[in-house]
Amino acid sequence: MSIWVLATAADQLSPLLAAAREATEPTGQAVEAVVVGTAELATAASGMGVGRVHWIETAPDIPAEAYVGAVADLARRAGADVWLSGAAPAPRALLGAAAAACGAGLVGGGVALRLDGPTVTVERNALDGAVVETLTGPAPLAVVWDLTEAQPVDAAATAPVETVAAEPSKSGLRRDSVEPAATAAGLLTAERVIGIGRGVKARADLALIEDLAADLGAEMACSMPVADDLHWLGPERYIGRSGQRIAPGLYLALGISGEPQHMEGVRGAKVVVAVNKDPAAVIFRSATYGIVGDLYEFVPALREALRQD
Repeated sequence: MSIWVLATAADQLSPLLAAAREATEPTGQAVEAVVVGTAELATAASGMGVGRVHWIETAPDIPAEAYVGAVADLARRAGADVWLSGAAPAPRALLGAAAAACGAGLVGGGVALRLDGPTVTVERNALDGAVVETLTGPAPLAVVWDLTEAQPVDAAATAPVETVAAEPSKSGLRRDSVEPAATAAGLLTAERVIGIGRGVKARADLALIEDLAADLGAEMACSMPVADDLHWLGPERYIGRSGQRIAPGLYLALGISGEPQHMEGVRGAKVVVAVNKDPAAVIFRSATYGIVGDLYEFVPALREALRQD
């Protein structure tokens, strides 16, 4: 069975190709890449162990999504058994077009892939990481992959790059501007970070956490609901897969359940200390140290211990 990966940015390539190569290792089937982007991106893909690169060049002011017609046409001609992309907006939209064009099933959140003759098996995390869901179905199948950190790439001969003739769609979609997202000063480089979740009961209680942050010389951060639903902290302080990614020496998580999308944002932390009343909280699986207890008891006790030192 053949696997094609679809990428629009360099950081998508190595995790997707690692997943594809692992699935095809028993048969030695070559993996092919579809790159929608710059010449530099196509060149990078050609040196990452693929059999061939199909390159759709994008204009500087046109987003990758505008080339959905070209991707759909390529998918119809390709006859690939499995398509993989990351979950970023552009590749996800293009993968949906490819799936529709070749009559493929479409699933999201893949973390493991296996090919069994004509059957494709996909594993994905479900229920906030509490269980692993296994899906099986016939090819063709398109899978939105749950990207992790970049994977090492073995040195390989450069694969041929085939330029795919393409014009943007007539939708008139254009890129008006690209601006840096707002970030909290110091959060990305902080050595200590305190993250808060829904275990904090009221906005007024932030003062208690802020006092601890001052004692520790730490930056404040939060899980997605605290920023998006409650608006207690700004979105620039949200930690997670679609938020900020940090790598402090210490990450102190107070009242955070530890959903996979949040833990992706602190993957680089050296030490993770989790405080949660629920002994079954998912975060304890990833924490360096876990404390089952009430943060409203823990925080004052820690502040008192710091004053004694």
